Amino acid sequence: MPDRVVDVARLPRAPRSPGTGATDRFLEAVRAAGIELHSLMIVRRGEVVTEGWWHPYRPDLPHDLFSMSKTFTSCAVGFARAEGLLDLEDRVVDHLGDAGSTDPNLHAMRLRHLLTMTTGHDGDVTGQTVTDPDWVHGFLSQPVQHPPGTHFVYNTAATYALSAVVQARTGQRLLDYLTPRLLEPLGVAGATWEQSPQGIDTGGFGLALRTEDIACFGQLLLQDGVWQGRQVLPEGWVAEASARQVRSVHSESDWTEGYGYQLWRSRHGYRADGAFGQFCLVLPEHQAVVVMTSATPDLQGVLNRVWEHLVPHLDDPGPAPGDLAVLLPGPVPADPLAGALAPGLLGRTFDLDPNPLGLTAMRLDAPDGGDGLEWTLWDRDGEGTIDVGPGRWVASTVGLRLGREGPVTGPVEVVGAAALPDPGRLVLHVRPTVGPSRFEAQITWSDATVQMALGVNVAFGPTDLGTLTGHART
Repeated sequence: MPDRVVDVARLPRAPRSPGTGATDRFLEAVRAAGIELHSLMIVRRGEVVTEGWWHPYRPDLPHDLFSMSKTFTSCAVGFARAEGLLDLEDRVVDHLGDAGSTDPNLHAMRLRHLLTMTTGHDGDVTGQTVTDPDWVHGFLSQPVQHPPGTHFVYNTAATYALSAVVQARTGQRLLDYLTPRLLEPLGVAGATWEQSPQGIDTGGFGLALRTEDIACFGQLLLQDGVWQGRQVLPEGWVAEASARQVRSVHSESDWTEGYGYQLWRSRHGYRADGAFGQFCLVLPEHQAVVVMTSATPDLQGVLNRVWEHLVPHLDDPGPAPGDLAVLLPGPVPADPLAGALAPGLLGRTFDLDPNPLGLTAMRLDAPDGGDGLEWTLWDRDGEGTIDVGPGRWVASTVGLRLGREGPVTGPVEVVGAAALPDPGRLVLHVRPTVGPSRFEAQITWSDATVQMALGVNVAFGPTDLGTLTGHART
């Protein structure tokens, strides 16, 4: 057990001190490597000693966790076991059926194998699972090439199967089941979780929480599941879930340290992590938790710099970085944008040629009395208008998916900014503040045609989204 237990609903702040400069050196190292952080929070002995959000991200905004969601799914399994609703040695098919499969390896698969990513699949079957109209059927229909328990492969679909089991046994979606047991005791409010077409929380991804929510969760793990003197997680679950249950196989060093129940072992402590640099690092030997939200494909690079610059100095990691500006690349105009744009571009709707993004039309307008632009896009979900400021972020909300997985369930807050590097090229930047993506559109135009070259900073697929052509409506 740690030598100090937090006894308040949220984490207290330690007095600020000049520090050793470790945080500054860490920030400079990630900046030099081109790693984009969105937030950083360091907790030492139950107190926040360093915290900061890079504009336009804020303490009150949730952030997509991607695979960090898996650890919360694991906790739901722990609760359900403690309540006698399931056992880790239960067969998967006894909870979800077998989809007509007679595969002996499928019939031998246990819930423990889902937790430890040792289902026996030769590769990740998530792609095949989510393209099936019924994701549970899609998972159960995949061949299982190895006896369960003998072959580790990171498999997000396995976590979805756990979510489906918990929902089948409790009669509640994962988020609703966890709320009174885990989230409310930690003071977490406003959490969201994406769902499959069957109304089952996606389990392996799709949870969105605030930075401090993640830090509270990490502190709960550090305290062996105790919060405010109360045993919140089932006794013994953290030790079991964070232990090296199986060997892991990966080309990067911190992914070779072993795997627990939806938790990775690390060179220092253990962690929950997610794509593009979402981290909850639990460091028992230092009584510390380090939380980061990010937008980078270089997860190992982030960890290397934590181990080098922060871990040796966790007793005094230094002053808070504060709210740091994310600078737009390229020249930033000082004058209102509308006056520098060709009249043939503004106030006209351009129908877009068919494209993989599903965008059907676009339009740029200059609002009366403003110095920015309104960028309206149409897709299969309808239309959304994004406000963009001249060289500065301007907030708006849209119902477009903008790179998020699953259906659009409501408006998403975005910020937009624009620059005019030269008279014939307009550059628009859009960031959904709930996630890591930064979209860029480079727009060029002629009398009746517009070209939009689109890209995104991080993605599971290509970051170059192609060039879309639009034709002015007559």
